[in-house]
Amino acid sequence: MNLTEGLLRVRYRDSWERPVPMVPGEVYAITIELFPIANLFCRDHRLRLDISSSNFPHFDVNPNSGEPEGAWQQPRIARNRVFVEAARPSHLLLPVIPRNGTNGMERERSSP
Repeated sequence: MNLTEGLLRVRYRDSWERPVPMVPGEVYAITIELFPIANLFCRDHRLRLDISSSNFPHFDVNPNSGEPEGAWQQPRIARNRVFVEAARPSHLLLPVIPRNGTNGMERERSSP
């Protein structure tokens, strides 16, 4: 079951106004913001993170060619890598709300 998604055309990793294509073989640090969700994970539940270069038809086709969006002629196969070594660590950052719900926002209950 998918809980949420995030989307980033990596050519826009530095700026939405000035896209910069990736150079094959280069390693890039990127941040993909996920859409907000709430879910209770019970003991023994597991997470899976999927990385893809396209999610059509949910999002626009990504031809991976660097051509202008909507005007591509020569789609390419992308090869994605997620590094997990000490020199190039990757991580998934998840907020955690304590089980008792104490986050400083509770209302005080008064007894009748």
